[in-house]
Amino acid sequence: MGGQRRVVVGYDGSDFSMRALEWALDECGLRGLPLTVAHAWSWPYGAAAEEAKAHLRAAAEHVLHHGADRARSAGSVTDVTTDLCEGAAAERLVELSAGACLVVVGSRGLGASARSVVGSVAASVAAGARAPVVVVRGPGPIPARADRGPLVLGLAPATPDEAVEFAFTEAALRSLRITVLHLIHVGGMAWGVEIDPLPDAGALRTAARERVEERLAAWRAGHPDVRVEVRALIAPAREALRVASEGASLLVVGADRTRPGGTLGTVARAMTETALSPVAVVPARPAGPPDAQER
Repeated sequence: MGGQRRVVVGYDGSDFSMRALEWALDECGLRGLPLTVAHAWSWPYGAAAEEAKAHLRAAAEHVLHHGADRARSAGSVTDVTTDLCEGAAAERLVELSAGACLVVVGSRGLGASARSVVGSVAASVAAGARAPVVVVRGPGPIPARADRGPLVLGLAPATPDEAVEFAFTEAALRSLRITVLHLIHVGGMAWGVEIDPLPDAGALRTAARERVEERLAAWRAGHPDVRVEVRALIAPAREALRVASEGASLLVVGADRTRPGGTLGTVARAMTETALSPVAVVPARPAGPPDAQER
């Protein structure tokens, strides 16, 4: 798929994918980008006559066209295309991410059984996508919120600069303030082993804030209208980010691609499953030009 980079949204007709479509339309309107509505289907019953499979494909086409019609009727995006794939939804969305500036997926967020179905797709896409992935989670109207909660950026030393760039761009587009949350890890103690005195917590937080402010300086200068608050906490990252996501407009975390097997880092994976707001998982930009996509 050549030409201008697009926003891609996974759509299956569920309420959760409709909320994802709303978010994607909002992004297209803010960024002035075209939209691709994608849907995947597969025949789950083993060998079958082509006529039987054709009925399922026709149903899939109906779902996809319904999503595209909803997008066009919104009026905020004039360029809406569709992508129908026979196969795994996560694999196709990862393929489409090579030509996208953003991929949006929905998530039920209703517990372990729901995560095993939708959450696995969201985490798989976030683990493999070459573009930022927004998993639309949390209660209430999406994407607009009456109280305009902050954009929360989870910032660690390994967080790619692309995640910081995405957070500042998104905050500027949506007129949001940013809360930068830096979690400080303090090594544990072992009984019976001589250890150094525990560091002063206040000194740790002060030093951490100074490092974060130094890292953010260029983005602050580039976005002078974006209000930024830096918080340095000594707390487990997953729980602190989950708590911070409550009431947030968006939580942004980096995608850890250093893990074996291409799996998503534990913190980012946990946020796709437990965050109380929409969450953006942003990878480092791959070296070289993106691979050509197949239709």
